[in-house]
Amino acid sequence: MDPAKVEAITKWPRPTSMTEVRSLLGLAGYYRRFVKGFSSLALLLTKLMRKGEKFVWNKEREKSFEELKQRLVSAPHGKVIAYASRQLKPYEVNYPTYDMELAAVVFTLKIWRHYLYGESCDIFTDHKSLKYIFTQREWNMRQRRWLRLL
Repeated sequence: MDPAKVEAITKWPRPTSMTEVRSLLGLAGYYRRFVKGFSSLALLLTKLMRKGEKFVWNKEREKSFEELKQRLVSAPHGKVIAYASRQLKPYEVNYPTYDMELAAVVFTLKIWRHYLYGESCDIFTDHKSLKYIFTQREWNMRQRRWLRLL
């Protein structure tokens, strides 16, 4: 996560109006898929935005606010944060297993490239057939192109 965004969230002041709560929930809602139990954490803050509800900030809401901020800035290390899949193209059906596995890695990197630019990443996979790629003496053109991307 961008350090400037982390700092902005950690220094976010306690909301004093419905508009500020809406602003906070708007920002937090963008990252909701990365926060476990987001809906239950944001429930007390969301209730403040109901029509006819008076703005009363209490200890439970303060606790929910601080916990939400903490979960937004802590990264889920080693956990799945998203899935991607697709069907094989007609010409890919005939690929050898190790090429299909490499194609899956390349597909994934292309899908998530906007998150990966300027960052280093480790790819963990359980596909033993990918080890064959690195023991080959010669690569075909497709493998060269894909490995250059990596």
